[in-house]
Amino acid sequence: MNSIISLSILRKSALTVALASAGTLGYAQAQDYKSIHQKAILVDTHNDVLISMLKGIDISKDLRGKTHSDLARFKQGGVDAQFFSVWSDENGNFKYAKLQIDTLKAVIARNPEQMLFATSHSDIMKAVEQGKLASLIGVEGGHMIDNDIKKLDELYKNGARYMTLTWNNSTPWATSAADETSGKVPRSKRGLTKYGKQVVQRMNELGMMVDLSHVGERTFWDAMAVTKKPVLISHSCVHKIAPVPRNLKDDQIKAIAKNGGVIQLNFFSGFLDPEFDKRNNAFRAKHKAEMDSLRALNWSGSNIAEHLRKKYPEEVEQVRPPLSILFDHLDYIVKLVGVDYVGMGSDFDGVTSTPRQLDGVDDFPVITKELLARGYSEEDIYKIMGGNALRVFKANEK
Repeated sequence: MNSIISLSILRKSALTVALASAGTLGYAQAQDYKSIHQKAILVDTHNDVLISMLKGIDISKDLRGKTHSDLARFKQGGVDAQFFSVWSDENGNFKYAKLQIDTLKAVIARNPEQMLFATSHSDIMKAVEQGKLASLIGVEGGHMIDNDIKKLDELYKNGARYMTLTWNNSTPWATSAADETSGKVPRSKRGLTKYGKQVVQRMNELGMMVDLSHVGERTFWDAMAVTKKPVLISHSCVHKIAPVPRNLKDDQIKAIAKNGGVIQLNFFSGFLDPEFDKRNNAFRAKHKAEMDSLRALNWSGSNIAEHLRKKYPEEVEQVRPPLSILFDHLDYIVKLVGVDYVGMGSDFDGVTSTPRQLDGVDDFPVITKELLARGYSEEDIYKIMGGNALRVFKANEK
């Protein structure tokens, strides 16, 4: 893709930026990181706040201290297109997925001036021009089609534009990274079954991105052999830096680049920093008695975590990795395969810890600031913040 075409696709029009920037960002200072960030079309491919919406959380309200996300902070962070994750553990099913999709649509209907339901590249561009949050659906876990390919079609008709073939649990037709590496599934049973390959083929036909986050290596390679479209890695990191099962090895990263896909980086501390678990476990051991007491009072895990964050802020801050760790992963991918194959898949509201300075969706501008400091060009930033994801999304459309 030549630079003239890419710039026209990856950044907002001058009119849109001027309207959004007037009186606040100093539009004339074109190289200022805030101005560049405002011009970029920011696409985050994974956010789990929809689960909170299902429980009654209102994202039109100020939810600081409760969630990573709300509508005002999406705007403040310059987020233009958000894939909301339709997630469940292994007990979820199609009915639960549909409930989440209906919930998102209801939230959008209540906030028409701020959100636009998007199912296509053109919808995203429309939302950008109108200054609204393009709100898209990604299904996290192939178990939610109930082993029925017709329900895959139904999810697509209801707006789902990617599906992660597995979550941590395997399906009868695809094995997960967790199950493959734990030895739960014997080698002879790993990967995609014949039916699983049909699922991938049907996703290609529909125009639904094949998401390979969470899948086992054998499933990954089987899917890569079947797909005719660029793949999405909606929220994963680099195995060489943080060797957790669901991160990507070098040969996988190279294969994704060859396929024309994109790797959207996850912000979870445990997937970024190999030392995080050691620090976190030490913190939890130190405060075990207090945590046990709160559990005895029927406090939820999230409420306990929030209590500890407020009571021991300096200790919690030291457990978190520095912001630079995210860019170690990004730089690694860029050096290995180039700048066209990496982007942002935050996992906000689906994780318990993020690097310092990334406390919520309003903090995305610090990423642009650091990219500039590291020598990335303005066009590189447009690609990383959303252009690469948009390219893959558009390539998958019918």
